[in-house]
Amino acid sequence: MNEQFQEMMRTELTRLEEQGLSVRIRTLDSEQGPACTIDGKYVVNLAANNYLGIIGRKDVKEAAKRAVDEFGVGSGAVKTIIGNTRLIVEAEQKLAAFKDVEDVLIYQGGLTANSGTIPAVVHDGDMIFSDELNHASIIDGCRLSRAKIVPFKHCDVADLEEKLRQYGQDSGTRLVVTDGVFSMDGDIAPLPDIVEVAKKYNAVVMVDDAHGEGVLGDHGRGIVNYFHLGGEVDIEVGTMSKAFGVVGGYAAGTHTLVDYLKNKSRTILFSSTITPADAGAILKVTDILMESDNLVRQLWDNAAYFKDKMKAFGFDTWRSQTPITPVIIGDGRSAKDLSARLFEKGVFAQSLAFPTVPQGLARIRCMLCAAHTHDQLDFAAQKFHESAVELGILKR
Repeated sequence: MNEQFQEMMRTELTRLEEQGLSVRIRTLDSEQGPACTIDGKYVVNLAANNYLGIIGRKDVKEAAKRAVDEFGVGSGAVKTIIGNTRLIVEAEQKLAAFKDVEDVLIYQGGLTANSGTIPAVVHDGDMIFSDELNHASIIDGCRLSRAKIVPFKHCDVADLEEKLRQYGQDSGTRLVVTDGVFSMDGDIAPLPDIVEVAKKYNAVVMVDDAHGEGVLGDHGRGIVNYFHLGGEVDIEVGTMSKAFGVVGGYAAGTHTLVDYLKNKSRTILFSSTITPADAGAILKVTDILMESDNLVRQLWDNAAYFKDKMKAFGFDTWRSQTPITPVIIGDGRSAKDLSARLFEKGVFAQSLAFPTVPQGLARIRCMLCAAHTHDQLDFAAQKFHESAVELGILKR
């Protein structure tokens, strides 16, 4: 055992704890829903990405069970060998129809979709123009590509254009990549303007729609549909682990893109694919969304209702334009203390601090769900107010 190595880790863990930055991983003791049991305590759940409340739906669970009965519990291999079940092929075809694209390639998750797609399409000698607040999986994918990375100011199309102009003489592929909905702030990328500027400089556009899938657009078709940009975005990437309530990721675009990724994407070529249960559930959730937009409408109703309640109590919900509702506290220690006090009172909402968010903008991030009742949201908002007053974060 290398004691110096152990001591380095202990010192860093102590520093994180003292600054309110340490992570506590809790245990879910029940089916996840708008309220559930965590670490043995029944709480209103404001922390999950289960936007449509789909995780516990009986018909989705039954679809997953039927898939296991037919194909077993695992994929057994990568897609390119024997892991590509008929259910995965059908899910890709149905998602392509839902997204109104030529083709879709299913990955193991949103992270592997980004870390597999980006290094496949750009390489050493190419350039990536990346929003400075892009998700960590985009950042990792960019670094793996070995392309030159040029960050642009958050949602600032003028700065993007200046950077594209500055590097206008460079050869190779130029990729502009952005989140669709930013997971920390809940704001939406100005995708129409990004597309327009990218066209002007002959750049490829990629959007990660992880928090837009099932949330934005007609029946939750995502940000490209939301802005009526069909056929204008080269690469759409996303995840099934949020609104779809399952596990898996995807890349969507032309047949050529998907065929290229099947041959070039390392996370497709060297990692087993999703399970039959995931594929069966994805098929069912896509059917649900195509048939009705009731869940999407209810999600947005709940988001507006909760934000109004929180603002009335004097909380700052920052620049959110979506059901992601950051409640700005400022200090990391205070945010962590508030999260702990909320849990004591029956509300589960996680604190986020630097370096996940900028210094001075520590927050409690609340994730709204279509399945929340207004009574649950009233309860949560009231406990936020009580706890913040008790801790001196808000005045009475």
